[in-house]
Amino acid sequence: MRNYTPLDRVLMNVDIGVRTLFGKPIVTDRPNPSDSESEGELNQAERELAGHLMRVNHAGEVSAQGLYQGQSLTARLPKVREEMERAALEENDHLEWCERRAREVGSHVSYLNPLWYAGSVTIGAIAGAAGDRWSLGFLAETERQVVRHLEGHLQRLPEHDRKSRAILEQMKEDEARHASMAKRAGGTELPFPLKTLMQFTSKLMTQTAYWI
Repeated sequence: MRNYTPLDRVLMNVDIGVRTLFGKPIVTDRPNPSDSESEGELNQAERELAGHLMRVNHAGEVSAQGLYQGQSLTARLPKVREEMERAALEENDHLEWCERRAREVGSHVSYLNPLWYAGSVTIGAIAGAAGDRWSLGFLAETERQVVRHLEGHLQRLPEHDRKSRAILEQMKEDEARHASMAKRAGGTELPFPLKTLMQFTSKLMTQTAYWI
């Protein structure tokens, strides 16, 4: 295994950021869950709703990628850093799936993605610098909130939009697993005021990304 210097990691982070925002992120070999589903007959309003929701979810995955990269920069224990990097690779799958689905229904991804990414890298780096237990606790709480957010989107999507639903169901499963991973790795429970602040900032981002 190669030992990367801090400069190596910064440059790797820049490369991942560019891929996330402007290119093709490195993904796993998992198939897109929507490939096994037939396209339902969606009216214009349903296509627009799916487009808005997929834009929000894509922006959330951009933020998640930034969060993971920021935390991996400042994580102290190699095992914790490896867990972050493995989870980040699965988040890239979500990025590709959400962007593709948004395009399929005639929509686009958020124009503010660079802002979401930069802010999340900063937050992730601060969380990582606070210590691995706090960093993992922050990650676990973030993923738990994402799961609740995805459950809300699944309730809003029409039943016959099977492609969008398949993507969100797989994302929900992955995010729940990431939260469990962070908890098992030693993540500490965050104080209630911090959880509330995280919910507020998440709501601000999702409401903005819904339209822009």
